[in-house]
Amino acid sequence: MIYLLIVSFIWAFSFGLIKGSLTGLDPNFVSFVRILISFLIFLPFLKLKNIELKFAAKLVFIGMFQFGVMYIAYIYSFQFLQAHQVALFTIFTPLYVTLLNDILKKKFHLFFLLAALTAAVGTGIIVYENIGRGDLLAGFLLVQVSNICFAAGQVFYKRAALPTVNRRKDIKDRHIFAFLYFGALLITAFSIAISGGWNNLSLEPNQVFTLLYLGVLASGVCFFLWNYGAKKTNIGALAVLNNMKVPLAVACSMLFFNESGDVLRLLIGGGIIVAALFIKTS
Repeated sequence: MIYLLIVSFIWAFSFGLIKGSLTGLDPNFVSFVRILISFLIFLPFLKLKNIELKFAAKLVFIGMFQFGVMYIAYIYSFQFLQAHQVALFTIFTPLYVTLLNDILKKKFHLFFLLAALTAAVGTGIIVYENIGRGDLLAGFLLVQVSNICFAAGQVFYKRAALPTVNRRKDIKDRHIFAFLYFGALLITAFSIAISGGWNNLSLEPNQVFTLLYLGVLASGVCFFLWNYGAKKTNIGALAVLNNMKVPLAVACSMLFFNESGDVLRLLIGGGIIVAALFIKTS
């Protein structure tokens, strides 16, 4: 669990950095570079010996969605939302984690629907004044696509990697993590090829620094620690810890990146959303 807490603190600053430094760049380019850096970090650890092709293919497929599609949708959402709004809308990730796990186990928790509705009410209170804006809705939907992909990746990585790592004493998480980034690299490379994100590209020093921070630390080290920690926690704890970054990110966006928001609405809506988490885990 300590790994997940550490990652939450690091990720809290990512939202403001992306909004403040990278929104002028093509989101496909940002996603590609971020994943490429992470892939290169874990490439030296990649272990191909005695790795079954079917197992490697599973990891590549998981990576396509957990990191690839997730990042493209996530980065695009900053075109429509403030950083603290993006952070806030990731609040639904644990609900998706629980739902996907229930579907795979063919079970249904009676409190799930109540928790989802409660979280929706809390979010509605926070964004009520802007609820009719088309850009807000577009940003919200993009974040939900990102949330679903990230949630699915966590659940399937836990189910696909844990049995193999436990069975194979010669295989550790660091030996297979590059497969995930490779899958994401394929998706983001295809996306940037279509969008033409390389055209007329010009990077400022602060943008280079931000990309390195995101690629090396937020994506590279932190995603590894997150999936590693996810294997060692139960689904309920994993779902709740997904939202540790939300209040931290909202606070960072307002305190360090000068974003404005209705603090009272944030407190009331945030309190209701926290209540939804307790409902879900009760």
